[in-house]
Amino acid sequence: MKHFKLFILSILLLFVLPAIAQTDGVPVFKGAVKASREKMYNYIIKNSITQNLSLPLSDSTEADWEDAFYAMELIHYKETWTIDKIKTAFDSVEKRSLGFQRTLIEVCYVNFPTQFKEEIYALYGQTINAKIFAMAAEYIAHADKNGFGVAMIGMMRFPVLKMLDSSEKSKAILFSLQSRIDNNVNKDLTKKLKDIFASNYLPGNTIVYSIQRKDRNFPGIVIVKDKQGNFIKADDGTIFSVPQLARSITNLPSYLTNGNTPQGIFRMYGFDVSKSPALGPTQNIQLTMPFETTIQHFLKDSSITDTVWTEDLYKKLLPPSWKKYFPAYETFYASKAGRTEIIAHGTTVDPEYYKGLSYYPHTPTEGCLCTKEIWSDNDGKRLISDQQKLVDAIKKGGGADGYLIVIEIDDQQKPVSIDEILGYLK
Repeated sequence: MKHFKLFILSILLLFVLPAIAQTDGVPVFKGAVKASREKMYNYIIKNSITQNLSLPLSDSTEADWEDAFYAMELIHYKETWTIDKIKTAFDSVEKRSLGFQRTLIEVCYVNFPTQFKEEIYALYGQTINAKIFAMAAEYIAHADKNGFGVAMIGMMRFPVLKMLDSSEKSKAILFSLQSRIDNNVNKDLTKKLKDIFASNYLPGNTIVYSIQRKDRNFPGIVIVKDKQGNFIKADDGTIFSVPQLARSITNLPSYLTNGNTPQGIFRMYGFDVSKSPALGPTQNIQLTMPFETTIQHFLKDSSITDTVWTEDLYKKLLPPSWKKYFPAYETFYASKAGRTEIIAHGTTVDPEYYKGLSYYPHTPTEGCLCTKEIWSDNDGKRLISDQQKLVDAIKKGGGADGYLIVIEIDDQQKPVSIDEILGYLK
């Protein structure tokens, strides 16, 4: 994750610096004070959205419109007048930059999931860029609600795209899209879960498991296994767990920029404190995906001489029963497609932006794993921190040196509970 867009960071900096402090050992985020929250929300609407979309759309103002689109996604702003602005953007979409096209499809996917199917289908049929093609296909499928049928009418263009846009990143995007079409059915994970939770799996490593639904609108949970293969327990003797959200603001598939957190294996390699006001002062857990780092680091094996990533190298970390299970390779292909900077962190984002949604009071990100944190609207003190609980559990398990694994267990429409997986942990 790029730790929220630069314009959001600039707004945060306007209102909350110096915002992060310590009072009697308790972290303080002054931006959580009610007056600051209200001021920021009003600024986003007046300046980031209304003012930017009031500018005539041209090459020189594309970035201003993109900032407005990002702000609309962040606070779920979709007033009627913005629909006319989206229509204006589509009027000249064929001559707009690829970055603008991507952001336009993204804001439609988030805020207007059915209104612009015809316009996006037209772009889908003419683009020669793999990412735009995939995003358009995902929008059409999402708008259609009947699977990939309508979106894949033009699938015969795959070979053409592979010739016109033949970069390794583009190949990874098209492969991931095709794999989603071919594997769009839930698989029975009963045997697989027992294998990946086994005490002798990846021995000598701290293992963090983020257990999620296929529908990321519902929070998952995170548990920790120590270096000896034992699951960390809470003070009351039960298996430690805290809720964790793996949903991005866009809710796009994991192989696309700003999409949900990919399933699969991340290398975990320490703690850090972010400079981003949006992530707050609580320690985060540093993660990396295969193409972000060396093979030696990811596999924790300095004797490896390979320098080019392959699926077979990544496969070394999977239990036998997982080696042919494509969702376990999402981190591999998402990183090959260009995704970076996904970590596990807390949050200072105002949860009231998402009140009434199924994941409230959790806040979505740009693809990271995020735990709930609540800050006082009176003095900014940290009141609740599942992130601190997770950090403490990892330290108890031997430290952040090992792996974090994201797993979707099914598609039930409710938050994941620890009781659902206890039987697999024995």
